[in-house]
Amino acid sequence: MEKWVYTFGDGRAEGSAADKNLLGGKGANLAEMCNLGLPVPPGLTIVTTACNHYYDNGRALPAGLKEQVREALRQMEAITGRTFGDTAKPLLLSVRSGARASMPGMMDTVLNLGLNDRTVEALGHDAGDARFAWDSYRRFIQMYGDVVMGLDHEVFEEILEDEKGRLGHEQDTELSAVEWQHVIARYKEVIREELDEEFPQDPEVQLWGAIGAVFASWMNARAVTYRTLHNIPAVWGTAVNVQAMVFGNLGNSSATGVAFTRNPSTGENKLYGEFLVNAQGEDVVAGIRTPQNITEEARIASGSDRPSLEKLMPEAFAEFRGICDRLEQHYRDMQDLEFTIERGKLWMLQTRSGKRTAKAALKIAVEMAEGGLISEGEAVSRIDPASLDQLLHPTIDPRARRDVIGSGLPASPGAATGAIVFTSEDAVQAQEEGRKVILVRIETSPEDIHGMHAAEGILTTRGGMTSHAAVVARGMGTPCVSGAGTLRVDLRNEMLVAQGVTLRKGDVITIDGSSGQVLKGEIPMLQPELSGDFGRIMEWADRTRRMKVRTNAETPADARAARSFGAEGIGLCRTEHMFFEGNRINVMREMILAEDEAGRRASLAKLLPMQRSDFVELFEIMHGLPVTIRLLDPPLHEFLPKTDEEIAEVATALSIDEAVLRHRVDTLHEFNPMLGHRGCRLAISYPEIAEMQARAIFEAAVEAAKTTGAAVEPEIMVPLVGLKAELDYVKARIEAVAKAVIAESGVPITYLTGTMIELPRAALRAHVIAESAEFFSFGTNDLTQTTFGISRDDASAFLSTYIQKGIVEQDPFVQLDFDGVGELIRIAAERGRRTRNDLKLGICGEHGGDPASIHFCEDAGLDYVSCSPFRVPIARLAAAQAAFSSKG
Repeated sequence: MEKWVYTFGDGRAEGSAADKNLLGGKGANLAEMCNLGLPVPPGLTIVTTACNHYYDNGRALPAGLKEQVREALRQMEAITGRTFGDTAKPLLLSVRSGARASMPGMMDTVLNLGLNDRTVEALGHDAGDARFAWDSYRRFIQMYGDVVMGLDHEVFEEILEDEKGRLGHEQDTELSAVEWQHVIARYKEVIREELDEEFPQDPEVQLWGAIGAVFASWMNARAVTYRTLHNIPAVWGTAVNVQAMVFGNLGNSSATGVAFTRNPSTGENKLYGEFLVNAQGEDVVAGIRTPQNITEEARIASGSDRPSLEKLMPEAFAEFRGICDRLEQHYRDMQDLEFTIERGKLWMLQTRSGKRTAKAALKIAVEMAEGGLISEGEAVSRIDPASLDQLLHPTIDPRARRDVIGSGLPASPGAATGAIVFTSEDAVQAQEEGRKVILVRIETSPEDIHGMHAAEGILTTRGGMTSHAAVVARGMGTPCVSGAGTLRVDLRNEMLVAQGVTLRKGDVITIDGSSGQVLKGEIPMLQPELSGDFGRIMEWADRTRRMKVRTNAETPADARAARSFGAEGIGLCRTEHMFFEGNRINVMREMILAEDEAGRRASLAKLLPMQRSDFVELFEIMHGLPVTIRLLDPPLHEFLPKTDEEIAEVATALSIDEAVLRHRVDTLHEFNPMLGHRGCRLAISYPEIAEMQARAIFEAAVEAAKTTGAAVEPEIMVPLVGLKAELDYVKARIEAVAKAVIAESGVPITYLTGTMIELPRAALRAHVIAESAEFFSFGTNDLTQTTFGISRDDASAFLSTYIQKGIVEQDPFVQLDFDGVGELIRIAAERGRRTRNDLKLGICGEHGGDPASIHFCEDAGLDYVSCSPFRVPIARLAAAQAAFSSKG
């Protein structure tokens, strides 16, 4: 028979901390503490696989589970000297959840289980405290009625508040045993009236109702949301921990509390926590009473006049402090602990690695490494790379009140406050006037780049995590919420309608790009802070990692920011973004509208010095580091006006007839531009464009090498290649220009020509393409689109449903699809290097800044990842963790 239940108690346990996947985090750590000989109330753990069975079989419990639970209860009874359901010395139970990943407060708990109208009398007699017994019984009815029977806890709170008011009491602790009995009678009455059933008196029925409720809570709305936000798979399931109750509400010699072995906000190496006298665990977190400080030092620092645990119960405190030190040394990490003191006797109810801020995580990891508790590599692996966003961007003060009016996707981290504007022109004007604004659009386009740069934050009602707004915002380090479909933008009347609230141009909103929330008004912020611990961890990370980390950048500001964050070159310079700056857009349009090659070359001659100066500045900033420049990629119609108003404006600026301009716009229109006339197809149709860009690159390399004294080795990337013949055609033009510039300047130029692998055909034919390509850069945004046949700009409409229904675990545009897209990358890498063993391999899609995807890149043997500037530290850390785990 399959083993569904593991026991612990009396210094022995059937499991250990190593069994976290089976026993859940709480169960595994209870077993571990028991094995260490710490004071742990005896109990049993129902394994996580029982939860999976429950859901796989129509919410039916596995055969044999009840018998195994009964046998485990007999062991608990033998240890405690109490009997479950007994009317003389009843054993009472707590029933708690326990997934392998900590999910604080997300699932359900029931305490004091086993109390009924008879056992409550026995408990009071045995404890010598009737008030305590009836208080415990009302807590049990309140919890069980809410968690198991489904009657909202507010119903019970209203009754309790009503009774306290009638009796003239302010605190729960003032009610007598008789008064609690009256409250309980009203509780039972409301259950009968609202649910048309009696509160169960059979302890066995109570137990299985609670176990079923814990399993059911694995799929409650808040648990599902938490798992989605923290990438916890539903298939992990939750364990159920059934444990003998110990009571912190058994008079003034009893207490309950929560503590951390170090400060979880700052990382300071001082015991941190709170407790309550004569209370149960939920009282500490419910905020009904103000908790007291555990240490005397903390009490003095807070200015509290209420005694600390250290002063009030010195013997229990000394034992607790010793256990804290022992557990931190044993687990080699900061611990989050729950404890109860029952009439002076200390009991440990939980230990787990404590959640902490990024600042605290850095400090704790550095101090533990320097103290010899963990290695430098372990210190690096302890930091969640994504948490570094807290250090690089302003964040909303967690104490601030949030007036949420809508939500979308957390497209670019950080928070921003500003007045609403609906056009890029208004954003630029506001910046010039010193006003902070949020650019609100239905969706953004490349023409919005100046407004996006001027705005404090960007909000769009359409688009996904890799939409234009999201990608550009991340590159600039600007907070962005995209795909906020619950909001409606009325551009004509300049209004934003959100949950019945109408906001107009000039009204102030705040966006939280880390959570996706849109908030009304100005919200207090916490400014980013980089500590010396950050620099130390990054130093260790750089010593550990194998892969290089480059940045995606095409502006000097982005390039400088990336260098300051430790970028080791540019992995993607998107040259099309450069053509939207200032007057360049009109010169670009002039080139597109030219009637013949001669006209195009005339316009390109005007663009050449602009491109050259751009590249010179980038080369100078990178000072000899590699710079990969992608030739023009998007279809030409993206540079042309779209609305009648824009067409009229551009026609006037270029002195051409509106009808001619409109005809050209219509001619260039494509039904599916992502798969249309773009990338290398443009360079083949209009080789003069690629020739101009190549000349700008080579002339800039010559100039920058002279000014910096550092050799420049540009890497020219030809986009959207599917055929070797395409690359050969464009490469020949590049080589011809290189020879010409070398001859004109008299300066030798070393350069590489390669391609972006963004089509499945290119991946499959990599061994052939590598005959011409000297490097591959995997453009995983488009490779994901072309592999799945999904438009990334439209995918947000259904991918959330796919995730919710378990069709996919992650958005493939956020985290690389390892099985499909990843397989193509592996194929291309292996086949490409079979042809050219020194083939340089990198990734430049958005996945280059995703920690899980970076782990894949390490495993696949790529040479570098490239990401937006503000994700460079994240990528450096993730690359080090990947290297550390691969050595592991």
